[in-house]
Amino acid sequence: MKKVEVIGAAIVDVLVTPAEESVFCTGSYPAEQIVMTCGGDALNEATVLQHLGVPVHLETLIGADAAGETVRRRMEQVGLELSGLHVREDVPTSVNVVLVKPDGERCFLTNPHGSQRQLRLEDLRLPFPEDLDILCFASIFVFPQMKTREMATLFRLAKSQGITVCADMTKRKNGETVEDLALALRYVDYLLPNDAEAMLLTGADTVEAAADALLAAGVGTVVIKCGARGCYVKDKDTEFYAPAVEGVHCVDTTGAGDSFVGGFLYGLANGLPLEECVAVANRCGAKAIQQVGAVTWVAP
Repeated sequence: MKKVEVIGAAIVDVLVTPAEESVFCTGSYPAEQIVMTCGGDALNEATVLQHLGVPVHLETLIGADAAGETVRRRMEQVGLELSGLHVREDVPTSVNVVLVKPDGERCFLTNPHGSQRQLRLEDLRLPFPEDLDILCFASIFVFPQMKTREMATLFRLAKSQGITVCADMTKRKNGETVEDLALALRYVDYLLPNDAEAMLLTGADTVEAAADALLAAGVGTVVIKCGARGCYVKDKDTEFYAPAVEGVHCVDTTGAGDSFVGGFLYGLANGLPLEECVAVANRCGAKAIQQVGAVTWVAP
């Protein structure tokens, strides 16, 4: 089985459910659940991979504080090694408040100065280990100091070492375009945005057109997460929709995309065909939305 490294955020989540707009209009709001757990794109993906038995290494950043210790304990609990856990005294560990709506969709309250936004290229262990096979950067647009040039440097180094490069993303923050990211995207073998992220970045009106624009920028394979519709996949030879799992009751969408990516990476690590990789990804995403919390389906 191939070894995976995931680079990105590891944070503390405080989830409030259900939360409607009236939460801001009253002095006391009677939520059914208020839960503290760990999250962050990279920690979520690494946790799923660890649960599925894939050799995985996490590279992330925390502060020297109580929230950081919570992240450290979670990594130990799920069996992740700590050699990629970088601690900086000058940043607080990010704590996100997640307001989960009755339909499972959510809104985040975040600290722009927390560790979730502070990862730098110099924080990472480079060059990559010789036994690494797959790199996943999770996610584009999360880290203001990891701009196109820094990502291109990271991805180019990975490719020079024979490593498959994957990347997830969030919504663009400063009006970036696919052309702005082309320097980095040409090194990405698998890009895994959701439909809103892909269309916003490319200016396309459909996921099909968005995929075409991303392929034109140099991405090898585009896998677009489409929620209840499943996902859309396209490369130079293949184009198909993979349906979502049916009959799933959505409780909380937090971390669903990360679980999807974790499932996809599991498929890659095991050498599965592309169709089977996205089938596993859809199943993992479906499991995530049935419980409150990002990856409580594998790590309560």
